[in-house]
Order: sequence, then structure tokens, then C-alpha cells
Amino acid sequence: MITIKEVTSKKDLKTFVKFPFKLYQSSKYWTPPIISQELRTFDAKENPVFKDADASLFLAVKNNEVVGRIAAITNWLEVKHQNEKRMRFGWFDFIDDLNVSKALLNKVEEIGKSHNLEFTEGPMGFSNLDKVGAIDEGFDAVTPMVTWYNHEYYIKHYEALGYSVAKKYIESRFPFSNVDPNTFLKAQALIKRRYGLTALSFTKTNEVMPYADKMFDLFNESYSELSSFVAITDIQKEYFKKKFISFINPEYIKFVIDKNDNLIGFAIVMPAYSKALQKANGKLFPFGFTHVLKARKHSKDVIFYLIGIHPEYQNKGVHAVIFNEYYNVFTEKGIKMCYRTPELEDNHAIHKIWKHFDPEVYRKRKTYKKLL
Repeated sequence: MITIKEVTSKKDLKTFVKFPFKLYQSSKYWTPPIISQELRTFDAKENPVFKDADASLFLAVKNNEVVGRIAAITNWLEVKHQNEKRMRFGWFDFIDDLNVSKALLNKVEEIGKSHNLEFTEGPMGFSNLDKVGAIDEGFDAVTPMVTWYNHEYYIKHYEALGYSVAKKYIESRFPFSNVDPNTFLKAQALIKRRYGLTALSFTKTNEVMPYADKMFDLFNESYSELSSFVAITDIQKEYFKKKFISFINPEYIKFVIDKNDNLIGFAIVMPAYSKALQKANGKLFPFGFTHVLKARKHSKDVIFYLIGIHPEYQNKGVHAVIFNEYYNVFTEKGIKMCYRTPELEDNHAIHKIWKHFDPEVYRKRKTYKKLL
């Protein structure tokens, strides 16, 4: 018999966060999250997303053992202001027992119906800066810290329970040796002169902060047309700055401004932390922090986390300016491999940006939906 228990205590929340550590303990491809950071994600006092969203967390118990978990999320910004009547679900993990996955998804569906929503979709988080998608191809590669991993049987569960594909995502990679600077060196110089643009580079985190809010504003503007996009609110900006900036080398943050000091392009690259986080196994102390710091400084692999161009400057080659800046930094640091986070398969504009580097699609993801 499967019992579904709602998370109502700190003890339950720790159990919720730690469940995947048991489920994936034998996987060499799963990257553990930082436990303390995951706990703060679901703390309404810490995470300002709860001012505009609700989340109910559930555990599945069988024979007195936790065998699954799920987060049922309602983002009221998209429901009320975008008329996107979606019931989100994420942090969805379970043993290979159809009764377990069904019982957990039933709770999501119940909540969605109680709010008069039209469909469920997941796995996905609260916003576009959260993890998204279940892997359906490419299980034999380590996941970056900003993505989820899942067992192959997950897909069979979605299909068996009447869920259909909602969106498709791809993840790609390319060796830095694929990058030919001639594809952007002359172009970037011409573009800077033509539009009066300047590339900004940083060596200290505090140099980045004056531009951080402008970056989130540009993120909202440049991604607003994508499906499932929910804008980052002003109060969420502070939270994300605290959550992510410390993991990013300042020299891996690139901004492009016009002659009036307006931000018209940005990119954020992160060192690859997967191996460090596997060694840390969810804990920064006493030794995990050392592994993370070492990766931050010495990792030869990087993750292109975000890139955004103002709509007025899209298709004008601004990405050439950004790539030129990264080429210089990556050459100096001896970077070997470049990875990209999940991108919508039908986002052809972003795919064109990378075509000169001959990227390899090494993993595919999907979100799944069901009408209520």
C-alpha cells in the first residue's frame, strides 16, 4: 500500500531533499544538489518566489520507507496575469513502481483541479531559472549542477499514466578547440563601431553588482516570447544574486553596453561543478567547500548558463562581441569543453548563434503534460 504524506515539518523537508541521494547512490551521472541550498529553496522566508507562488511537497511511503517525492507548484503570476492555467510539478523522483508515481501525480492533479487549472506540466520549477525537463536521451553523461538527472524508467511512467510531451529541450557541447576566432574577430570589431558598443569585463564580484538588476531586466525582455516564460520580479532579483553570483567567476560574466550605458547584451558562464559536487555529496562542510572552490578556480570545462540580447539588437551580431571576450578568457584558462544548458528544441534563433562551433547534441529532455 502506498501512503502519500504532505511535508509539514523541517524533518519531513530534509527527508524530501535527501531522498534522491538514496535513489541515485549508485549512479555516476547524477550530480547531488547542495542540501542546505535545496532546503532554502522551499523556505518561504528565504525564497521570495513564495510571494507569487504556492508549493505543496509530498512524500510517497511504502512499507514504512520513502519511495518517492514530488513538488506541486502553482505560479500565480502565470495563472492570473498570463492566463496560463498550468499546474506545475517538479522535484519528482520515484522508484520503479507505477503505483508510486501515479499516487504522487494524483496529488498534483487534485490540487490543480481545486484551483480550476487546465493542465499539469513538469518536471519544472518555479521559474525559468529553475531546472526543467526529464531526460529521455543521453543518460550516460554527468548532469550539470543546474539540471536534473533521472532514471530511464521515468519516461515509461509518464507515458503509462496518460501524460503527453509538452516541450522538447536539447543540451549540446563542443570542445573549445572547435572555436575559430576568425568567425567573430573582425565582425565583433565592426559591430562595436557601427552601434557604439562596449564590452565590459570584470575581475571582482562587486564590479558586477551595479549591473545585476539591469541584467535581470534584460533577461525578462529577451526571453519574454519563449513558451513557459515567467518574468523575474524585483524582489526575486536579490535572491538569485545571492544564490548564483558566488558560484560564478567574475571574469565569466560578460556585459555589452551602448554609448548611453544601457545594457543590450549579457552572458553568464559557470565552471563545471559536477565532479566537485559529487565529491561533496550534498554538504559544503567540512570538505565540500574545498572541492567547490577548487572547481571554481581550476575547472577546464564550462557551462554556458544564460545569454540574452536586447530585442532591438537581435540578429545584429552582438553575440560575436560576447564570444570574442570569452575566447580570450578561455584561451588564458586552458578551457577544454563547453556545455550548454537545456534550450527549447524549437528556439532556432539561439541555435543559430552556436552553429559555427559545430556543437554535438548529447542529451534530450522533455516536459510532460496532462489535461485536468
